[in-house]
Amino acid sequence: MSVDKILSDWKKNLFRPVYWLEGEEPYFIDTLMQYAEHHILSEGEAGFNLTVFYGKDADWAGVINACRRYPMFAERQVVLLKEAQQMRDIEKLEAYIENPLSSTVFVVSYKEKKVDGRSKLAKLLKQKAELFTTKKMYDSQLPEWTSGIVAAQGLTITQKALFLLVDHIGNDLSRIRNEIEKLALNLGQRKNITEDDIENYIGVSKEFNVFELQHAIGKKDLPKAIRIIQYFDANPKAGPIQMILPALYNFFQQGVYDIRGRTERRARRGCRTWHQPILYKRLHAGSGQL
Repeated sequence: MSVDKILSDWKKNLFRPVYWLEGEEPYFIDTLMQYAEHHILSEGEAGFNLTVFYGKDADWAGVINACRRYPMFAERQVVLLKEAQQMRDIEKLEAYIENPLSSTVFVVSYKEKKVDGRSKLAKLLKQKAELFTTKKMYDSQLPEWTSGIVAAQGLTITQKALFLLVDHIGNDLSRIRNEIEKLALNLGQRKNITEDDIENYIGVSKEFNVFELQHAIGKKDLPKAIRIIQYFDANPKAGPIQMILPALYNFFQQGVYDIRGRTERRARRGCRTWHQPILYKRLHAGSGQL
């Protein structure tokens, strides 16, 4: 089940007794936890029927006792267990998960890892709970996902501004969303995000950035590429090596995939006069010359 489907069910007051949120991407887990904490119950109901535990400080008996309580002056209660990956003896929750209380909505945040699929707990979760597993979004998916967040704010974004934003922030979905919300506040009456806005409000130079470096390399514009690299050397915070190297790796990798795809399509069409591009040949020959 997806994040959108779970949220849609919750908005319709459709709940399962146990939700187990696990995996490598914290953004989607945090989105669900925040909604569960602030929107499943009304403000008046939450005072008596919302209990929040943190894995590092929680003990399994206290969590189970809270889940087995009945709601007060409300149809249901909500029990949240955050950072459950830090909880000792978490397998002791099996007793409750096997026989949960229908009037309790128990939501568990188990970040950065997954429960061992061979364990009894994992098997119980598949049978008795709503098991939601996240994984890191591929870098190639970031532009489309970011465009969706921009559109959800009622805004549009130029292609160059989009890639500037994504290349600068990288695979940090929470930060991307926060920066878009900041841009929305600063645009005033305007609805289109430009590269000038990225430069002014996020602090990315529209002339000296990894996107422009990729473009210069692709166009074989050596002087421009050298200027950008020299700018990064003089301003390490503008182009940290930890961000530049993965971006360049993905750039060349995508180039190889694109070339390979065109090669295969032309081969299927029986085109005998087309020659493989020199980049493809050199990369596959291991010459290292570009």
